[in-house]
Amino acid sequence: MNAEQLLIAKPLRFCGEPVSSEQLALITQVVRRCSGLSRTELANTVCELFDWTRPNGKLKTVECRQFLEQLQERHLLQLPAIRNKGRGKSQKIALTAVSAGTERLQGTVKDFKPISLRLVNTAQQRTLFRETIERHHYLGYRIPFGAHLCYLIEVAQPAPTVVGALQFSSPAWRMAARDDWIGWTDTLRTRHLQRIVNNSRFLILPSARIKYLASHVLSLASRCLVSDWQASYHVEPLLLETLVDSQRYSGVCYRAANWFELGQTSGRGRQDRTHTRHGASPKRLFVYPLRADARASLRGDGGQ
Repeated sequence: MNAEQLLIAKPLRFCGEPVSSEQLALITQVVRRCSGLSRTELANTVCELFDWTRPNGKLKTVECRQFLEQLQERHLLQLPAIRNKGRGKSQKIALTAVSAGTERLQGTVKDFKPISLRLVNTAQQRTLFRETIERHHYLGYRIPFGAHLCYLIEVAQPAPTVVGALQFSSPAWRMAARDDWIGWTDTLRTRHLQRIVNNSRFLILPSARIKYLASHVLSLASRCLVSDWQASYHVEPLLLETLVDSQRYSGVCYRAANWFELGQTSGRGRQDRTHTRHGASPKRLFVYPLRADARASLRGDGGQ
């Protein structure tokens, strides 16, 4: 009996709400493709995709993990083994001298080349990344859910120096402007969503007054992310997306790096469960195709 037949025989529900065959297909895809994540991290990823949150905006992680384990009991998916050490939990970021910043750097990109993106792998790099984002980014640091890669931005001249940070993570489940531009159905979105990657954090330190640095970094990222993401998650990304706060930024650096704007979000935010805050904090949606046929492939019309 396949997944659809099982749903007909015994419909699935999460916290009283029905789970469709399309949602189940995406859940099994996430679990299969993100096999390196813990069960808690997988639960967080699924909650993010479907906006399974409490009235206060927090994810229903515990309930979702139990739901995933029920799916495993019904032989609908195979979860990773239970780990002894908990991961993916909230944590308070203690700020130390390592993220205090550097002396002011001023000039253009050519004065500080080569610019490099250092993939965060070690405990020391993770500490520096988290503290830097917590101290200098207006959104602060939040543990990313699901698939994610983090980079430290480093200049070589006059001495190797970290001047910023960059984070890529799992995409939003629904965004009307993106979904309309791609032209996909719910079924196609379920099938191909994990081939979109979200640029969820981008920071250039206030002390780095380097012209064209931001757009240069975005160009570097579009080249190195594909191989790094494939090596980590065995999925080739086809499209990058990001949301720019209209009240703070105009997205100039994204445009300079050949990203293009698709439109604005409603501005509701995840905590607006009664749909009363439309336009309260709209974000500009920018995308960057990583292949010429990205749009067609996401619709299922192009190569895989």
